[in-house]
Amino acid sequence: MATEDKNRATAAAILPLVGGAANVSSIAHCMTRLRLGLHDRSLVDDEALKAVPAVMGVVEDDTYQIVLGPGTVARVTPEFEQLVEEGRAAAPEAANVSAPASASASTSASASTSASADELATQGAAIKAARKAKNATPFKLFLRRIANIFVPLIPALIGCGIIAGLNGLLVNLGWLTSVTPALAAMASGFMALIAVFVGFNTAKEFGGTPILGGAVAAIIVFPGVANIEAFGQKLSPGQGGVLGALGAAVLAVYVEKWCRRWVPEALDVLVTPTLTVLVSSLVTIFGLMYVAGEISTAIGTFADWLLSNGGAGAGFVLGGLFLPLVMLGLHQALIPIHTTLIEQQGYTVLLPILAMAGAGQVGAATAVYFRLPRNESIRRTIKSALPAGLLGVGEPLIYGVSLPLGRPFITACVGGAFGGGFIGLFNQLGDKVGSTAIGPSGWALFPLLDGNHGLGTTIAIYAGGLLIGYLAGFLATYFFGFSKDLLTEFNVSQAPAESTVAATGGPASPTTGPDSPAKEPAGV
Repeated sequence: MATEDKNRATAAAILPLVGGAANVSSIAHCMTRLRLGLHDRSLVDDEALKAVPAVMGVVEDDTYQIVLGPGTVARVTPEFEQLVEEGRAAAPEAANVSAPASASASTSASASTSASADELATQGAAIKAARKAKNATPFKLFLRRIANIFVPLIPALIGCGIIAGLNGLLVNLGWLTSVTPALAAMASGFMALIAVFVGFNTAKEFGGTPILGGAVAAIIVFPGVANIEAFGQKLSPGQGGVLGALGAAVLAVYVEKWCRRWVPEALDVLVTPTLTVLVSSLVTIFGLMYVAGEISTAIGTFADWLLSNGGAGAGFVLGGLFLPLVMLGLHQALIPIHTTLIEQQGYTVLLPILAMAGAGQVGAATAVYFRLPRNESIRRTIKSALPAGLLGVGEPLIYGVSLPLGRPFITACVGGAFGGGFIGLFNQLGDKVGSTAIGPSGWALFPLLDGNHGLGTTIAIYAGGLLIGYLAGFLATYFFGFSKDLLTEFNVSQAPAESTVAATGGPASPTTGPDSPAKEPAGV
């Protein structure tokens, strides 16, 4: 009961600070963030939100995102939704007002934070705003839409992935043999039908009827396609996977929209869904399934080749560049690739490597903590954000510490590169380290690890990568992360502050997973 009260209190604290119930147009959540559609952005009190104890940071993207962390966000969101409904029903006209005086008091409290921490927060917000402006290109907006398709699937991927890992452990130990078939069914059922969910979400995201997108995508996993021949060969159920489902649903949306324009209203209810399913399914069966199947196979083959032949180098590059990819919004392109690899091989070998970027970030932030012994403000920010960073939530550390400081962001990338190179090296030696789901990273990824040489070996390699990432990020930042001018500016005594809130957050992992989701998914 106490936990429920805490979650409701958090939701109650957030609601007036985003302009009240009437200012909220949509509510959703991913792995770590409460995502809100807002009518009027000016009614939001950012500083007061950051002062709410459960809030790790805020992100302004296509939606307004409040970083609450894994687990917490899933519990706070239903309470927030209920409060919004109650607010609209009780006093819709009052919900249009801005945050109450208590918010101003919170803002005043947070304003007592020392100048140095405020400067970093301001710089982080400016960088985030500039990044958002640069990321508003058609290509990156398209990638964001693709991420929006896969992010809602992440909870199921995580749940089924953990069950699959538990089942594999029990099978290897020979325990509970009467239960393991049921666990295998639980773990595999969602993956067997994931194409349907992708089709549903795709149609919804692109403005079509979701159930029609799901209906067309269902063709891909229907066993009866094994009796159909296309391009001179028999089709196989599941051929094309999530990529085929995505393409099929996008096609269905365009067919449906064409029908809405040309079919008379009196016949729309009969003709439009029939033509949408018929035309889209025929193209899917006799074209998309084969093409998407070839692309999916090529993705799996290339990933295996890359890590088998250039594992250490590839891991070094991927681990080192993932944070910049996140900053550019390009990490979202990896989400369908992660999902395809999980669908094909049971796990994605890319995610554990990309997760090393978060390890480098933790190491870099720890070094900043020791290099600025006099700046209690920044040290408090780091202490409050480090637990979340260890669990893979890196936004507060990135936007509140390393990125505004400049060099520590680069040295954090160095830490991620060395951690990624370590895991890539073992992949090259034949010890694959993968994740059965996208979304989590850091320590939160341990329950989802899988590989080809036993769980113990896989865990040991991943743990070794994390330690290398922490150490490399720390050493690179400690010795090369600060110029004399930077130390002079920030390593100064500060007045005590009441607020220990981290600065604004950043874009999703990748899942960041996971389906970044992304992660989004994954790796930060």
